[in-house]
Amino acid sequence: MIRNIVFDMGNVVIRFDPFHFLDRAGVSDPEDRKILMNELFLSAEWARMDAGSLTEETLEPLVLSRIPDRLHDKVRELLYHWADPHEQIHGMEDLIRRLKEAGYKIYLLSNASIMQHAYWPGFPASRYFDGKLISCDVKTVKPCHEIYRIFTEHFSLNPDECLFTDDSPANVAGAEACGWEGIVFHGSADELEMKMREKGIRF
Repeated sequence: MIRNIVFDMGNVVIRFDPFHFLDRAGVSDPEDRKILMNELFLSAEWARMDAGSLTEETLEPLVLSRIPDRLHDKVRELLYHWADPHEQIHGMEDLIRRLKEAGYKIYLLSNASIMQHAYWPGFPASRYFDGKLISCDVKTVKPCHEIYRIFTEHFSLNPDECLFTDDSPANVAGAEACGWEGIVFHGSADELEMKMREKGIRF
């Protein structure tokens, strides 16, 4: 029986869309957008923040060293403030609230940097969560099987009582390989609720 509902964060609970962040920062030149995407959001250093070997502060000079001076302020804005304002995925806060009211334990399992601890409380949906585990803190990332094992051990949970939803099929497959139930999130809270009901989740 499922007792614990575990959510990914980016593009499941909150919006993480670098192209949208570039729009919001007023970066319209196609070449500048390409530089910022490739050298910041799609960089190996960004992935290293999720793995806990870099922070925003240690990443900043590495990125700045290889991009034009005119984009330095934009790098800092995007690096430190992409989560402002706190944009959530439509319908997800209400779904999470109803799951909480139905008696499920609600958890977060996310690949994210150390700054997650600062911006996460600003998202209204965060108040419904019973706990979270962030990749940078345990130095391993989804879909490595180790992170799912660490998660269940940390919260003293049985894998077969956990249902995980993530927008990455590979991350869901990783959870399922560790004995969890899984649902791939395609952007719709209504679709997710339907799939949860098919698995016996009550609202």
